[in-house]
Amino acid sequence: MPPKSRFTRLDAFTKTVEDARIRTTSGGVVTIVSLLVVLWLAWGEWADYRRIVIHPELIVDKGRGERMEIHMNITFPKIPCELLTLDVMDVSGEQQHGVMHGISKVRLQPSSQGGAVIDVKALALHAEDEAATHLDPEYCGNCYGAASPNNAAKPGCCQTCDEVREAYAQASWAFGRGEGVEQCQREHYAEKLDEQRQEGCRIEGGLRVNKVVGNFHFAPGRSFSNGNMHVHDLKNYWESPVKHSFEHIVHQLRFGPQLPEDIAQKSSKNSPWTNHHLNPLDDTKQTTDDPNFNFMYFVKIVPTSYLPLGWKASSGQGPDESAWIGSYGQQYDGSLETHQYSVTSHKRSLSGGDDSADGHKERLHARGGIPGVFFSYDISPMKVINREERSKTFTGFLTGLCAVLGGTLTVAAAVDRGLFEGTSRIKKLRSKDL
Repeated sequence: MPPKSRFTRLDAFTKTVEDARIRTTSGGVVTIVSLLVVLWLAWGEWADYRRIVIHPELIVDKGRGERMEIHMNITFPKIPCELLTLDVMDVSGEQQHGVMHGISKVRLQPSSQGGAVIDVKALALHAEDEAATHLDPEYCGNCYGAASPNNAAKPGCCQTCDEVREAYAQASWAFGRGEGVEQCQREHYAEKLDEQRQEGCRIEGGLRVNKVVGNFHFAPGRSFSNGNMHVHDLKNYWESPVKHSFEHIVHQLRFGPQLPEDIAQKSSKNSPWTNHHLNPLDDTKQTTDDPNFNFMYFVKIVPTSYLPLGWKASSGQGPDESAWIGSYGQQYDGSLETHQYSVTSHKRSLSGGDDSADGHKERLHARGGIPGVFFSYDISPMKVINREERSKTFTGFLTGLCAVLGGTLTVAAAVDRGLFEGTSRIKKLRSKDL
């Protein structure tokens, strides 16, 4: 027997001699079952350690001077592209009239003919081969009393029908079908306008706006500013022989980049953050036959960041204004800067009246306004950060593994002891009976 050391008294794991141990069949079964349970629970601990969860945080958004991208795909089956104008304005005073950069106007066949795509590239009625290629190089088109537009090909002149329309818009004059305008007659503007009366239009693409309170809207006719008033030339819309309306389908509307589906599937469907990649206005349809009708959507936007596992803050600058539409929000380090939003909607006839037909006589509507579809957006001062994290640390994994091992063996020992004692008592009772 080895000599005793001073640590012998501290031994909490006292040993028994081999001759005092009893091995039973039930003990072997309990041992096998306990080992299987240990392996199963240990695998569960490992899987839990490897699992990535999303930890949401709510902070005050301290960004300054940022821009935001709006991506849209909206179909208007009862109004042609020539009569449809997209305008953007915000509280900073910036206005974008007749937005075309990053936006495509897709001409569609009438719904009765299937609504197929006619043309995607044409954003105006006149083609390039019908522009101001006059035989006389000294030709200067008449602007018919209006000042030549700033973007005129020849200063002081209106060489095309579109330049005459632009000159009228700057002067806040209604243009109509271009009767008596030599340029428009040469380009057959009125005839082409009549050809498109039955068509629909789809607006798709993206635009970049200031990250402040503002709105963008679709309305008929060319837009212009008259003092502090934003005005549309509605002459061709009201005098159309075909009944137009702003019935529309919002296929998609989002603010910033879309959260990839593989990221959305990393967490359970019951987690609140998974609603991040859902846009509440997608697949929204509004119907009406009234040309004098207005649809309004009030959007509350919440800035949202997605930070992948192992993300570290960098001092890199964001994309500049010359970057292509769609680049904002996609960071080189794998993070994502985007936006969630909620929306409420309202619609009314511009003729005014109440909602007696719907059983709400007390609900009155104002008279007047511009027919169209209006989106007013407001930016929340709070920001949501969705950060990827491991469900537990490596230390937590080791702690759980020890708890599994110790707990399982303790329970197994108690079960084995119970089986052994029970079997012993039964044997004693049987021996007495004999």
